[in-house]
Amino acid sequence: MVKSSTPKPRVRVQVEDFDVSTEIAELRACQAAVGAVCAFMGTVRDKSGASVLGMELEHYPGMTEKAIEAMIDAALARFDILDARVVHRVGSLAPTEPIVLVVVTSAHRHAAFQACEFLMDYLKTQAPFWKKEHGPQGAQWVDARVADDAALQRWGIVSTNAL
Repeated sequence: MVKSSTPKPRVRVQVEDFDVSTEIAELRACQAAVGAVCAFMGTVRDKSGASVLGMELEHYPGMTEKAIEAMIDAALARFDILDARVVHRVGSLAPTEPIVLVVVTSAHRHAAFQACEFLMDYLKTQAPFWKKEHGPQGAQWVDARVADDAALQRWGIVSTNAL
């Protein structure tokens, strides 16, 4: 296999599925200092209070990637990590399909776990994505959740997205 000389960007927003193994391998390639890799993959569930038949995710191209880049920069400044990557899908997704992948590399596991969790908490509340769930009763936009704002607060960041 021929390796690309241009590394993939830290942030990708795409319709296509992603391969977790490939993303991890690319992020840790040629980084001898990597002693820990933490990855989180979020998927569409079939229940969110009511039955979910599918989900649509929309974003604001350019703004979304810039916001996630800033989140990664914040994680790099806050935790002793080497690198991070976020791949987030948009478009129509069915239950069990992957939505998001966060991968963090560090020398030690603690920092990788913390940064991965920080990035997910940040993504859930601060990234400009809009979700619409489709169910037996029709479609409805997903509102921000108080629990997600509370999760971000433990990092010292106040969000007022939830009503």
